Amino acid sequence: MSGHDEIEGVAQRYARRAASVDRYHPLRADVMATLQERQRALRALLLDHGCTDPAALRVVEVGCGAGGNLLELLRLGFLPAHLQGVELLPERLALARELLPPALALHGGDACALALPAGSQDIVYVSTVFSSLLDDAFQQRLADAMWRWLKPGGAVLWYDFRVDNPANRDVRGVPLRRVQELFPQGRIAARRVTLAPPIARRVVRLHPTLYAVFNALPLLRTHVLAWVSKPPT
Repeated sequence: MSGHDEIEGVAQRYARRAASVDRYHPLRADVMATLQERQRALRALLLDHGCTDPAALRVVEVGCGAGGNLLELLRLGFLPAHLQGVELLPERLALARELLPPALALHGGDACALALPAGSQDIVYVSTVFSSLLDDAFQQRLADAMWRWLKPGGAVLWYDFRVDNPANRDVRGVPLRRVQELFPQGRIAARRVTLAPPIARRVVRLHPTLYAVFNALPLLRTHVLAWVSKPPT
């Protein structure tokens, strides 16, 4: 499969997913519980790796969507002028432009073609992107571009699910062994997060606090939040 074919495939898969957009709305109790859990885990991961002065860090998010993750980084103290996002789908990019401050640079199109200088970024953030890329060669092409943008000592900040979803052929899980294949020079520090969404949807109907109860069982967590460090030299 060519890179162009995979890009077209991604656009088609996201178009099909748009029909169920209400399932991911933050006003849903299960979605809010998931977001809050991930925010806490992200904060802890950043602190664990010495990110105590976020205003000094330069970050680009691959697949920034409508800008929700970048907005979270702003709330954590990252500066708009030091943040960038790249998004393939024009309609999602337009939403991000409405939400985010003008000083935050946003780019449209294929992230692999983004002309970022090598070694210019402290963090490259990627959230539930690689699970939507079904072509191994395209995955590696994107991973190589992300690694090239990173400074020595920088890191890929990764969030994605690690197991296949048999009900959705438009995605596939990305286990940690695959993350290591994509970034063979990287040192991975990872934690399991996110209660399996079908379980989360069911239990929060009974009571929102049951999310934390069920999420206490690591085997029920379907996603990985990881810090993939680039060697300092």
